[in-house]
Amino acid sequence: MNMKYPALMALCSFVLGVSSSCNFMSNEELRKSIEIVDVKTRWVKSFYQEWPARLKLAPQVSFRAKNVSSKPLAYVNFSVTFVSKTDQKELGGDLRAAIRRKALGPGDTSQEITLTSNLSVEGKNKQDFETNPGWEPYQAKVFAQSRGSQPVLLGIYDVSRDIDFKADEPVGDRKPAVKK
Repeated sequence: MNMKYPALMALCSFVLGVSSSCNFMSNEELRKSIEIVDVKTRWVKSFYQEWPARLKLAPQVSFRAKNVSSKPLAYVNFSVTFVSKTDQKELGGDLRAAIRRKALGPGDTSQEITLTSNLSVEGKNKQDFETNPGWEPYQAKVFAQSRGSQPVLLGIYDVSRDIDFKADEPVGDRKPAVKK
């Protein structure tokens, strides 16, 4: 075997290792690089059944990530954990690989990123939630993670009581089309 081959492989491994490690960010660098903007929270349907009446709602958070650093951001994942404000009990979470190969340049803002809990709360209809005094308030804890970092907490946001759900209109109640 040619002796040049192992030396060449070692050199290539070193160069690839150094160049890829340049993309790694510490937890603090990541935290200082991202600003969460345009935050919206609400509850969305995760399951609906007209009869017998059954509605499950899950908390959701939407936002945009702004690169406030002087370097492009790439390969950033966002996650959320939804927790009760009263007892810090978790109501699920979500994870998105949001900023991938196309880097987010300095000063740029991402497309909207939406994270929805994988768990939900149950009632019979929308009014059950709106009038239920026991409906707990929740918070969304938003995290980012990039190459070389642990999940970094970017912010904690109250989940609003807005419900993005409209029951299907019963077929028999529709008005007939008027011919002109």
